[in-house]
Amino acid sequence: MMTAWTEKYRPETLSDIIGNDKAVTELKKWAENWGIDKKAAILYGPPGIGKTSAAYALANDMAWETIELNASEQRTAAVIQKIAGSAAQTGTFFGGASGRRLIILDEADNIYGNVDQGGVKAITELIKKTNQPIVLIANGYYDMSKTLRWACKPIQFRDVQSRSIIPLLLRICHNEGIDCDDKAIELIGTRAGDVRSAINDLQAIAQGRKKIHIEDVVTGIRDTKESIFDVMKEIFKGSDPKRALYASYSLDENPEDFIHWIDENLPLEYKGDDLAKGFESLSRSDVFLGRVKRRQNYGLWKYAGEMMTCGVQAAKSKKHHGYVAYKPPTIWKKMGQAKSVRVVRDSIATKIGKHCHVSQRYARSELIPFLKSILKKKESAIGVSAMLDLNQNEIAFLLGTSVDSTIQSIHDAAQKRITQATEHSIETFGGGF
Repeated sequence: MMTAWTEKYRPETLSDIIGNDKAVTELKKWAENWGIDKKAAILYGPPGIGKTSAAYALANDMAWETIELNASEQRTAAVIQKIAGSAAQTGTFFGGASGRRLIILDEADNIYGNVDQGGVKAITELIKKTNQPIVLIANGYYDMSKTLRWACKPIQFRDVQSRSIIPLLLRICHNEGIDCDDKAIELIGTRAGDVRSAINDLQAIAQGRKKIHIEDVVTGIRDTKESIFDVMKEIFKGSDPKRALYASYSLDENPEDFIHWIDENLPLEYKGDDLAKGFESLSRSDVFLGRVKRRQNYGLWKYAGEMMTCGVQAAKSKKHHGYVAYKPPTIWKKMGQAKSVRVVRDSIATKIGKHCHVSQRYARSELIPFLKSILKKKESAIGVSAMLDLNQNEIAFLLGTSVDSTIQSIHDAAQKRITQATEHSIETFGGGF
């Protein structure tokens, strides 16, 4: 399995963070004086510049354990209190050299709506009562609630200049045994816009190469909605397969998303045998994408990308002229209409899978129907909801109804059992997760 270079070269100490010396100094000072002023800090600034990396690097420097709660998880008041709350009130499980645990809340500016119901209030209360340091990560400082901002020390991370990114890219090339032209490295570092994108671009360009020349660097400014139509025009109307492939590298879309754009617009450009050959190349690309998902080998993205660009371009027997209004994938609209239902269903399947040690697919097809039948009894519904830590939408899905007072009562009773079990666990084992 190919390791992402952004993870492989993630900074291990604060001294490894590039281009934000002032923010790093403020963060280190906050940690050394923790508890004297603010108990939590907000690291904010554009994506890809090292905010989360700085939080983990700080933990390494201070010999603090870490616990993270990010936006991919549901962050209701109950979840925050259960995970972060207990962590904030207790010492580390192993004692640790410092006895501290750093709680990291990523994407803190994305706490909103029903999914994160009560989350902002819970975090604010948590900060007031915590016995452990907390770091919140956010892109937009003013997208967060005023009360939450006032409870934290703001530390701004700024865009990293290319003059700071380029030495890092040169070091990565040296470690990976890649000979790279100075002008090529300069172009990658200048066009990327942030550290993470620069490293991702370098890795994409370096695939299968030991030498990178300036002509190999075709990454563009990331303006997805505008450039994606240019890339499709290059594929459907161009005649240079290498140029079409390299143009696709400029997109901030992975092959699994880009293939839907090609699939949607291919019939608008090609007809007859050309259309059949184009879809044949696209189907082969889809085979590689399936292997990526099954094997978690992202190196196969390269072959998927070649088939959906070079292969589709080569399928046409003649040049196609005339303006074509390209359209976004209609499948996304159809998927969006059922997205909320699927998200709830898959969330339940994930929880069942972890609890029962089965695959998500098996949980979805075999165990969810079973749970629907046993949840008809309220006591069973409370027990299962507590066991799996179901939220109100998940309980309503299994009962085939909408959220109402009955669902609320089941959820409240289940959360009460979870709280009692957590408190008992902390009392018995001395805290820690």
